[in-house]
Amino acid sequence: MASVITPNASLLLDEQLCFALYAASRAMTAAYRPLLEPLGLTYPQYLVLLVLWQDDGRSVGELGQRLALDSGTLTPLLKRMEAAGLVTRERRQSDERDVEIRLTRAGRALHARARPIPQCLLARAGMSATTLGRLRNNLAQLTRSLASEPEGDNP
Repeated sequence: MASVITPNASLLLDEQLCFALYAASRAMTAAYRPLLEPLGLTYPQYLVLLVLWQDDGRSVGELGQRLALDSGTLTPLLKRMEAAGLVTRERRQSDERDVEIRLTRAGRALHARARPIPQCLLARAGMSATTLGRLRNNLAQLTRSLASEPEGDNP
């Protein structure tokens, strides 16, 4: 059934980009769950590991910036990862205020076990790698645009 355009169409739930992104984000997180459970990881922990597998030895602030998470969210997550033996948290000698996060041997070992996850998600999505790559790039551009200063866009 085609949607009918009414004067209030812009306030219909199914017309909202924010709702489509919210629903897609929840579905994506749910799709990761069965892939991460055998590794003993939550989705946010997996994101932290992705950053550290690429560039180990990041500060909490750097991780927070890269993952768009505040320290109030990130610190308890990192403490749980430390308790699980995946990372170490140590104050930097150059600046005692900075806490550096490093992978442990167990954290590094998970990299090999996690390697198939992106391909599994690609198959689950039912889209080509090219289509998903374009979608990712468009969402990254949307994020940058929304994060920039607004230019008088009040209603």
